Amino acid sequence: MVVAVIRIRAPAHLHTGNPDLSGDLGRLYGTVGFAIETPMLEIEIRKAEKDRSNDEDALRFIKRFRERHAFPPVSVEVKSYIPKWVGVGFHTTLALGIGEGINRLFNLGLSFEEVALSMRRGLITALGFYALKVGGFIYEGGFPVDKREKVVPPLIFRGEMPDNWLFVVAIPETPRKALEEVRKREDEILGNLKTMPPHLADRLSRLVLMKILPAFMERDIKTFGEGLYQFNHLLGEFWSDYQENVYCCDLVNEGIRLMLDKAYCACQTSWGPTFYGLVEGKAKAEELKELVESFLRENGDGGEVFVTKVNNSGMVVSDG
Repeated sequence: MVVAVIRIRAPAHLHTGNPDLSGDLGRLYGTVGFAIETPMLEIEIRKAEKDRSNDEDALRFIKRFRERHAFPPVSVEVKSYIPKWVGVGFHTTLALGIGEGINRLFNLGLSFEEVALSMRRGLITALGFYALKVGGFIYEGGFPVDKREKVVPPLIFRGEMPDNWLFVVAIPETPRKALEEVRKREDEILGNLKTMPPHLADRLSRLVLMKILPAFMERDIKTFGEGLYQFNHLLGEFWSDYQENVYCCDLVNEGIRLMLDKAYCACQTSWGPTFYGLVEGKAKAEELKELVESFLRENGDGGEVFVTKVNNSGMVVSDG
């Protein structure tokens, strides 16, 4: 059967952090984080007379994929966006979605790992890769120090979040432009990153192994959230050379403090400016959402605040 179009629906993600930037045990990074239901990237991929897209990044990723694989021209239309440059995974999600769509459209026979290696996305931190592949609450184990961007880090743990465990996600407008410039220098920063003291990597890894994961398995949302906050905050202190403080800016510092009064955790995702809190139940989520919306209006140019649950299924691919 000839496939006319491939449709991709792929989840954004929330980054909690990387437990080991030391590398003294032979591996680097690892990632803790979550795939989320909102926002969702939706794209359609079709055969075309020449490569075209309504998004410049999509054209760049088509070109990158063609460096490794031969296929006819395609049209990629982004129907629904994940916000760019705010720490919820737009570029990784777009790249992997396009690669998998082309793979399916032309029956290239590639594994999803081969798609990621071809796109060179999801290799330093594989949270975006596993958010698409399996969804849920994710912990991946980093890469060997001598195989940077040569392998996909292994999945160590994946769990399904309860439906009544909800994230309130805030994307403040005021810091977005400044953070966009930082993100454009991300490869340079990561390539020259200071080495994490082994004792800090030890502490972060112990928080994951002995607090965050056990609390998740026992459905102890209080301890789970406390562990996520402690983990994210310690990492913020390490990254403070590249931020205004523990978090990316004063506005997010204050937003985190505000969330902690009402939520089980408050964390910044990646470089920010997006930050999020974990609550239990819709009523608590809506209460916190309204509070954060007021805070952003009163302390800047506003922004977007929304409630979402974890996406426990990953990317959906359909044809027709």
